[in-house]
Amino acid sequence: MTSPSQFSRRNFCHLLLAASAMPLTSYAQSQSTSPHIAIQPLSLTKVVNGVPNDKLPLLIYQQAVPASASNADDYLSDLFAKNGWPVQWRYQIFPFTHYHSNTHELLGVSQGSAKVQLGGETGPTVRVKQGDVILIPAGVGHKQLSASEDFQVLGAYPQGLSPDLYHDDPSKLAEAQRHIANIAMPTTDPVTGKQGGMLTLWKA
Repeated sequence: MTSPSQFSRRNFCHLLLAASAMPLTSYAQSQSTSPHIAIQPLSLTKVVNGVPNDKLPLLIYQQAVPASASNADDYLSDLFAKNGWPVQWRYQIFPFTHYHSNTHELLGVSQGSAKVQLGGETGPTVRVKQGDVILIPAGVGHKQLSASEDFQVLGAYPQGLSPDLYHDDPSKLAEAQRHIANIAMPTTDPVTGKQGGMLTLWKA
């Protein structure tokens, strides 16, 4: 069953579209505890206009869905739920710079591909495709620049949390930073579970 929050996000997203194209950035890569997953950490620590960003690195789990899985949506939904990050909505990524101040956000690409800008209006651009997962620390800006017609992500958060929504607004920066400072560290990684992934890279 679809929740009211899913409907509201979908209806809102129907009003928003954006298109652009920029090359994939390169950055450090480390291996997760799962042999088929490579995790790419991206450091986005500097404030950009009204986007606070975060000292914690954004993590991109490349091909978190194994080739043997017949349905990426089912696989990611089950994986996230098992690790305490239940899916709350399915759609695309907002095509304007935004962030969340009260929780970290998990985006699992269940189909299609997209180009996404991270860290604010001057931030790097990455391409994500079916099977990839992005773990976005609270405060880190993100927006969809362009996408295939079938692009869809699963949006998930630590159990019991739902995201607020902040725009690139310098007048709200101090308020958002206070919220971010109070966020507790999640106890499980949404992809690798009780070890590796975020539990290693964020503590480092």
